[in-house]
Amino acid sequence: MAPASRKSGASVRASEKERASPAEETPAAQPIPDQPVLNAALALADGTVFRGQGVGAEGTVVAELVFNTAMTGYQEIMTDPSYAAQIVTFTFPHVGNVGTNPEDIETATPAAKGLVMRAAITEPSNWRSAQHLDAWLKSHGLVGIAGIDTRRLTRRLRDQGAANAVLCHAKPGETIDEAALVKQAQAWPGLEGMDLAKEVTCLQTYAWDETAWSRRDGYGRMTAPKRKVVAIDYGAKRNILRSLAELGCEVTVVPASTSAEDVLRHEPDGIFLSNGPGDPAATGDYAVPVIKALVASGKPVFGICLGHQMLALALGAKTGKMHHGHHGANHPVKDFETGTVEITSQNHGFEVLESSLPKGVVATHKSLFDGCLEGIRLEGKPVFSVQYHPEASPGPRDSHYLFERFVKLMDGQT
Repeated sequence: MAPASRKSGASVRASEKERASPAEETPAAQPIPDQPVLNAALALADGTVFRGQGVGAEGTVVAELVFNTAMTGYQEIMTDPSYAAQIVTFTFPHVGNVGTNPEDIETATPAAKGLVMRAAITEPSNWRSAQHLDAWLKSHGLVGIAGIDTRRLTRRLRDQGAANAVLCHAKPGETIDEAALVKQAQAWPGLEGMDLAKEVTCLQTYAWDETAWSRRDGYGRMTAPKRKVVAIDYGAKRNILRSLAELGCEVTVVPASTSAEDVLRHEPDGIFLSNGPGDPAATGDYAVPVIKALVASGKPVFGICLGHQMLALALGAKTGKMHHGHHGANHPVKDFETGTVEITSQNHGFEVLESSLPKGVVATHKSLFDGCLEGIRLEGKPVFSVQYHPEASPGPRDSHYLFERFVKLMDGQT
C-alpha cells in the first residue's frame, strides 16, 4: 500500500500547473507578419501567370521575356541597348546591393522594358551608390516585379524557350485582369522580323573620346589618337567605344542607316559594327548592302553581336532565332584556332547558322554550352566578328584581346 503522503499523477500535474508562471500558462500572442501586397503580375502567352510585388514604375509593358545568369552588373544590363523590347529575369538574388550611379550605364536611356526578381530590391551598400535601384527604375519608367519563383520561371524559359509576356505593376486600387494580360501577350508579334536598331541608334554623327574607368580618376580622355575608327551604331554599348578609345582610336559614331560612302568619307583606318537588338535579317535590309561595300573597300572590319550577325549576312550566311538565347556573364566559348577557352559576356537571341557559312568564311569560336557559332573571319581579308561582348560590361575581361587584334589589323599587322 502506498504511503498516504504520496500524491496521484493527476495531483502532481495540477500542482505543477499551479506553480507555472503566467507566461508558461498563457503564451504571449505572436504578431502576424504583414502579407505582401500582390500588386503586380507577369503573364506569359501560354497562360501562365505569376503574381508578386511591384517595384519601379507603375504601368504595363509587353515584350519578350528572357533570363540573365550574370551575378553582377544589373545596371549595365538594364541599359544595354541590345535588350530593347525585352523583360529581363535575374537569376541572381541580390539585385540592388550596390545601388545605382551615373557612371555604370551603357546608354543614357535604358532600352529594356522591365525586370523580374526573386527577392525585393536589396538595400544598397557601396561607396559608389548615388541612388536606390527602385528610385532609378522609377526615374526611367522601368516596370519591375519581385517575389517571383525565378527558378521555376527560368526552367520554363530554358525548356520551352523565350516567351512573349506582359508585366503589369498596378496603381493603388487598380485591379489586375490576368486574362486580359495573357491575351495581350498572345497578340504581341515577337522579335522575329523587328528592326529595333532604328529605335536605339544615335540620331546624328558624334565623336567619342572617353576611355576606361579607374578607381582613382573615373573615366579618362583619349588625347593622343593613333588611328581612326568609324563605329556604326546599331545599339552600341558605351564600354565598347571606351575600349576602342583606350587603345588610341579616334572614334566617330554614325547612325545605323549611314551609307558606305559617308562612312568612307571619314577616311577611317578601320570600321566597327556594333551590337544591337532585334532581328538581324530585318536590320540587314538596309545595313547589309552597306557592309558589303565596306568589306569590299579592303579596310579592317570588326563586328560584335548584331554586328557579327549582319556581317555574316553580308558574307552570304543566314541567321535564325534561338530557342532561348544567351544572356549572362559566365558563358564558356572556345577559340578553335588557339584552343583557348574564354568565359564571356553574352546577350543575343539570334544566331548565325554555321551550316550556312559560304566558302572562305571560317568559323573561329563556338559556345561550349550548346555549340552555337560564336565567331567568324573572312579568309584573305582583315575582317572578323564575334557573337559575344569582349568589352565586359558586365562580365570577365577574357576576350579583351579582340580589340587589340582589331588595332593590329589597322596597323597593318596580321
